Amino acid sequence: MKVWIIVIVLAALIGIGGWLFYSRQNNHKAGYETISSSQAKGMMDTEQSLTIVDVREPDEYAGGHIQGAINIPLGTIGNGGEGQLADKQATLLVYCRSGNRSRQAAEKLVSLGYDHVYDFGGVNTWTDGLTTE
Repeated sequence: MKVWIIVIVLAALIGIGGWLFYSRQNNHKAGYETISSSQAKGMMDTEQSLTIVDVREPDEYAGGHIQGAINIPLGTIGNGGEGQLADKQATLLVYCRSGNRSRQAAEKLVSLGYDHVYDFGGVNTWTDGLTTE
């Protein structure tokens, strides 16, 4: 009887351990989180070590962008453009014009090993103003 209890307990522990390992692997594959522009603004206001990434084309960026953002066009991610982002553990806030390119960029960045990627869509929902610094 005691042997069966030990076997059941061990099986349960192995099952829980496997589930935890599997869930961590799946979370890493998903890798990025979609947030609202107001959540992104809150992060910008409270976190000091994050990078804002504008994935639009250089002419769009020059026409106005979120203050402090760096421009890494979507087409350059995976082709060396992400080299500006040396720390793969850094928090990245990614945006574009409408949200389509930022989603693609977030997926690419995660596939390249970046762990803390947040997609907040497009500047068309940004209400805090743009700069041409």
